[in-house]
Amino acid sequence: MPRGWPGAGRGYSTYLQAPAEWRGTTVQVCGLWPFAAGTGSPMVGVPIGRNILSGATLCCDPINWFTRANLISNPSMFVLGRPGLGKSTVVRRMALGLAGYGVQPLVLGDLKPDYRDLIEALGGQVIRLGRGRGHLNVLDPGESRRAAQRLTGKAREAIQADAHGRRHTMVSALISIMRSVPPTDREETILDEALKVLDERSTGTPVLRDLLQVVQDAPDRVRNVALDRGSLDRYRQITEGLEASLIGLVGGGRLGEIFSAPTDNPMRLDRPVVFDVSSIDDSETSLQAAVLLACWSYGFGAVAVSQALADAGLEPRRHYFVILDELWRVLRAGRGLVDRVDALTRLNRQRGVGTAMISHTMSDLLALENAEDRMKAKGFVERSGMVVCGGLPRAEMENLTEVVPMSEEEQNMLIGWQDPPAWDPATGVEVAPPGRGNFLVKVGGRPGIPVHVSLTSVEREINDTNKLWRTDPVLELPPPDPATRVVARAGGDK
Repeated sequence: MPRGWPGAGRGYSTYLQAPAEWRGTTVQVCGLWPFAAGTGSPMVGVPIGRNILSGATLCCDPINWFTRANLISNPSMFVLGRPGLGKSTVVRRMALGLAGYGVQPLVLGDLKPDYRDLIEALGGQVIRLGRGRGHLNVLDPGESRRAAQRLTGKAREAIQADAHGRRHTMVSALISIMRSVPPTDREETILDEALKVLDERSTGTPVLRDLLQVVQDAPDRVRNVALDRGSLDRYRQITEGLEASLIGLVGGGRLGEIFSAPTDNPMRLDRPVVFDVSSIDDSETSLQAAVLLACWSYGFGAVAVSQALADAGLEPRRHYFVILDELWRVLRAGRGLVDRVDALTRLNRQRGVGTAMISHTMSDLLALENAEDRMKAKGFVERSGMVVCGGLPRAEMENLTEVVPMSEEEQNMLIGWQDPPAWDPATGVEVAPPGRGNFLVKVGGRPGIPVHVSLTSVEREINDTNKLWRTDPVLELPPPDPATRVVARAGGDK
């Protein structure tokens, strides 16, 4: 029998203990063949955790799977999952491991904050933004101006054109958030020409107030593209809406004055960086979206400069792992912002950048009002080299499987992981949710790899996203001296 010989005294066992598993190279275990078998979990990249089904170690990250393992065609990743199940944890694990490979993590907007402690532990740069906590000038070309002075020919033209395009895109995006609708084609053309005039006028770094002044001054070049037909009154009428939006950006309106002053803390390219925007309240959805988008634009612009200098042999080649968290907040801030995000993030493969986009559910991406925006938002997931899913509700499966093919068993696994935590009567507190730390790694139509991420003791402190919910132990003071208490009641001086 499978458990031994049945009968009294014949050794039949009612319970078989699982044998210990050992792992070795083909050189070490070649003598055990054919009893040794390989595993389907890749061993290239950052060690993430153990395969839930086989117990084998899984190594996974979008950059190594693109450059070394050739498992994906695009160094990007999209992470989906319910809150509290560890989305930020698995991304932090990849960022920490990639830092060991020499890849610089860039967290372009940390709302909780989830990544600040990690970047500080890596000796990186923390840039704080918020009302009264820092400024980010969206017209600041950053390193582009100094890089253009070091470059020549087409390389110089390319870096200048990229800087101009990003500033134009960013100003248009801020106006879209202010209005909840994008600027008109005519306003886009006016902004484009006004930025060119501003660059010719300015000797230093311009700010939004300078751009507003150009529009108000009505130079001939701007009036020509505005098609005012030679009438200054007609020009004022055409630019009235644009002027009002720019005044709102520089005058401390709904978006405050974060974008109206020079950049306080320029971004460094030789170390990990995090933009800490956790001081912005969740109720200020427009401001959050605007700051996130500005951080993304600023970060990708700096990366483009770094790669251009490396191509010219003026700087060492650096690779970056860019983390774009809370993607849904930006996409919902106004119609047309999907195009802005798409323009910022599409060229990651050509520029030596790996990206990780993080959102809660597919419904976040498909809740946009415009049907065209919804299709483009869904394309963010479709174009990702890998999709990492945590626990998700059953209602998400229909939308998710349209983009990522999944078997019935894989869907049931994700649904089971989103169950709420149970109550432990022994300790009187809730235990961890059953799906915390569990993820399914999907690449195209291949079977998914279920993995559990376990934190090391070193990681636990920098991965604690619930610090504000921790309470310090109550200090037990010794009881007061009875004599002192009696004197006090009697009104004495002791």
